[in-house]
Amino acid sequence: MDACSRLCSLVAAIDEGAPTRWSMRRFLVEIGRAGAGVRLGPLWMLDAATGGRNVIRGRGFAREYDDATRGQARHFAGIVAVAARVGPRAARWASIRIGGDRPDTADGRLTDAAVEFTRLLRSGELPRSEAAGWLRERLCA
Repeated sequence: MDACSRLCSLVAAIDEGAPTRWSMRRFLVEIGRAGAGVRLGPLWMLDAATGGRNVIRGRGFAREYDDATRGQARHFAGIVAVAARVGPRAARWASIRIGGDRPDTADGRLTDAAVEFTRLLRSGELPRSEAAGWLRERLCA
């Protein structure tokens, strides 16, 4: 199984195992913890600033999101974790200005997808139960 498929499976597993009392924010933060190693407590910012960890290594992302590295799942999950905490606009700004992920690059497009994913889930336009399918359809090759 490639990294994009494993990311989708991880999101589905988090959804299935998440207590019903979890807020959408907690669900998104958990994606960042499980997929990018961004901790749940106050040290999350340190993890995010250092780029997290490649918990899911590999490829399998659609060409527009593939930068020929094995860390795209980490990138996506990390941006989701940041966007859940500081909001989509601030996360995108940080990715571009601090991370150097220009919008016209694979990482920039992946950042935009993570920001959109977060926004759709938080607004209720995308039900949590459909999150993994959205990722599979949108991100995977």
